[in-house]
Amino acid sequence: MEISIGELSRRTGVKVPTIRYYESIALMPLPLRSDGQQRRYGGAEVSRLIFIRHARELGFEVDAIRELLAMSARPEQPCAEADRIARRHMTEVDRRISQLVALRAELQRMVDECGHGRVGDCRVIETLADHDQCQHAHH
Repeated sequence: MEISIGELSRRTGVKVPTIRYYESIALMPLPLRSDGQQRRYGGAEVSRLIFIRHARELGFEVDAIRELLAMSARPEQPCAEADRIARRHMTEVDRRISQLVALRAELQRMVDECGHGRVGDCRVIETLADHDQCQHAHH
């Protein structure tokens, strides 16, 4: 099976410029070329790009994806390193969730304290102008 970059994009849900970007950073291998110099892809590239897309949807960074792809090429190896990468990512997700919870609380407080008067007396504007008025320093 040989498909074009457009067909690869359709099958994987990854936009053509993103595919080219992944090739430029060596996350995807450089493709074979037809006699007319058109990029040509096979089943392995489809599978690899689906893996990358799913990992990106889960928020994994490019370097972590690169490591996971390298591990997937050695299926006989222990998976402790993949587990470590996933746990490290989960810790980062938990940290971001905490930040978002604090952000939401601060936004809710600003909105709740709004007197719906004039902009000159607006609590939202006052708080945005002076970070010291925030209750949550790390939002």
